[in-house]
Amino acid sequence: MFIQTEETPNPATLKFIPGREVLSGRTADFPSPAQAEASPLAQRLFQIEGITRIFLGADFITVTKEDEREWHLLKPAILGVVMEHFTAGRPVMLDLDQTAPDGAGDGEEDSEVVSQIKELLDTRVRPAVAQDGGDIIYHKFEDGVVYLTMQGACSGCPSSTVTLKMGIENMLRHYIPEVVEVRAVL
Repeated sequence: MFIQTEETPNPATLKFIPGREVLSGRTADFPSPAQAEASPLAQRLFQIEGITRIFLGADFITVTKEDEREWHLLKPAILGVVMEHFTAGRPVMLDLDQTAPDGAGDGEEDSEVVSQIKELLDTRVRPAVAQDGGDIIYHKFEDGVVYLTMQGACSGCPSSTVTLKMGIENMLRHYIPEVVEVRAVL
C-alpha cells in the first residue's frame, strides 16, 4: 500500500491519500478525540501525541497537528496507523447511520434559491475545497445570508476567510442575486 501526502493551504494540516475509498458519499469531521467514538481510524490517529483534528473525506484523510509539533516527526506515525488500519481491513466508521449526510436538512423541501445554492456548492465549491483536504457544509439561507461551515484542512486555515468571502460569496452572488453575503458557522 502506498499512501501519498499533500500539503494543504493550512500549514497545520496534511492530507493523506491512501489510494482507496475512505468514506463513500459523505465526510466526517472530528475536532477532538472525544468526538471520534464513531471512527476506529480517527480514534487510533488521536492516540498520536500532538494530533488535534481528523477529517475523513471520500478518498483522503486530513490530519491537523498542534502548532509546535513538526510534521517530519509526526508523519511516520500517521502513515503507520493509516497503513496498518487499511491493510488489516478495519472499518473507518462503526455506524454510518450515526451521522447525517452532508447537507442534510430538517426534511423540508428546499426553495428554488436553496436548491441553486446547494447545486453550486456541490458542483463547484466542494470539489475544489476537497482538493485542499477539506469540505464545506451548507447550514441555511436566511435574509440573503448563506451560512456555511468549513471542515478539515479549511477549518482554522488562515486563508479560509478569503476563500469564503472572495471565492464562495462572489460566486454565489454572481449566479444567485438573492445572495448578499456568506457567513461562517463555527
